[in-house]
Amino acid sequence: MLEHMRTGDWLTRERVRIIAVTLLIVYLLFMAFLFATSNGRVDRFDRPLGTDYSQVWTAGRFVLEGHPEKPFDNAAHQRRQEEYFSPTSGFFHWGYPPYFLVVAAFFALFPYALSLLLWQGSTLLLYLVAVRRIAPIQDCLLVAAAFPAVFINIGHGHNGFLSAGLMALALLALERRPVVAGVLFGLLAYKPQFGLLVPIALLAGGHWRAIAAAGATIAAMTLGTAWAFGWETWRGFFDMMHFSRVVISEQGATGWYKIQTIFSAVRMWGGSIPLAYGVQAVCALGCAATVAWMWFARADRRLAAAALMTGALLSTPYALDYDMMLLGPALAFVIAHGIERGFRPWEKTTLAVIWAVPLLARVLTMTTFIPVGQIAMVVFMAMIFHRAWPNARHGRDGSGEARPRRGIFRGVTARDVRF
Repeated sequence: MLEHMRTGDWLTRERVRIIAVTLLIVYLLFMAFLFATSNGRVDRFDRPLGTDYSQVWTAGRFVLEGHPEKPFDNAAHQRRQEEYFSPTSGFFHWGYPPYFLVVAAFFALFPYALSLLLWQGSTLLLYLVAVRRIAPIQDCLLVAAAFPAVFINIGHGHNGFLSAGLMALALLALERRPVVAGVLFGLLAYKPQFGLLVPIALLAGGHWRAIAAAGATIAAMTLGTAWAFGWETWRGFFDMMHFSRVVISEQGATGWYKIQTIFSAVRMWGGSIPLAYGVQAVCALGCAATVAWMWFARADRRLAAAALMTGALLSTPYALDYDMMLLGPALAFVIAHGIERGFRPWEKTTLAVIWAVPLLARVLTMTTFIPVGQIAMVVFMAMIFHRAWPNARHGRDGSGEARPRRGIFRGVTARDVRF
């Protein structure tokens, strides 16, 4: 049995299909049950359908009513959520920059249940398109759709599909369409905690046009939202950042078992806030150094992309299990590289475990106090580095040919992945 685990031979195409189809059926049945037993807004467990999406739709309604500053007022936002959903369904606070109010306002044009379906359906499609372009192989979409973080993201009505799709498509567009890539990176500013390593990667890779486009996009969005919604929305956002940092992140109001970061693991084990920030900073610096080296040293473009997406999760003090959607495209990049270049012992089994971790991370952390998700992401980052090291340190791309220093993604398209 150990030999099969070492070689990964147990991971046959038939077994992969059975696992993926089974999970998809379970996901669909569970979601159908929630919708069928709801009143269109609240499920039978007295929670809003899509839980966290309730804050987005409520914020959007505020914008449509001419009060874009209200989502940053916790008391007003809570009262409105209680009116729309249930006084006992809990409060989901708004912590996004004003950029995201544009998205919220658009989807708030529709009735809640339809809005939730349109939001999740459109962003899921974006994620699937990105993964298909990364790894155009048989059963790619099936495995991508069955990725457990998909189920978690749908259950929370969250934006993991959007984040994963934007970052993956930005990475794919980086060489041939650097301005488009920069715009996509700029759009990710609605989740600023995941952009910490993006400037480092782009600077190390010499992607100046993408940097300029990203900066221009963020500047335009900032000025545009200030003009449309007023500067008071930005003041509200910065005031809300204090609440988010102290109550949500440092005090763990969300629940340490839900937060998949090094910071939360230290806090869960009883570490002080300064200690948790210190350990998180060490992890972030390690990720930054790894990403900078891979992008500067001409590592294989797929591995460099996977390192950036995984490092984005490891470098922030606040990310939840639905944010592990970023691992979906990262896994696709590594799998595409492995199919072309070959897998090393234990890698297939390790990748399968990492793929499954989002489904188990919350419950295992809650019951064992072992930060399973964080451990999996550290192992994945180490695997990516290990695969990249032999060739990148000699300035080669894995084919034995030296590569030019600038543009580690030059010419990458789905057709570049050969099998």
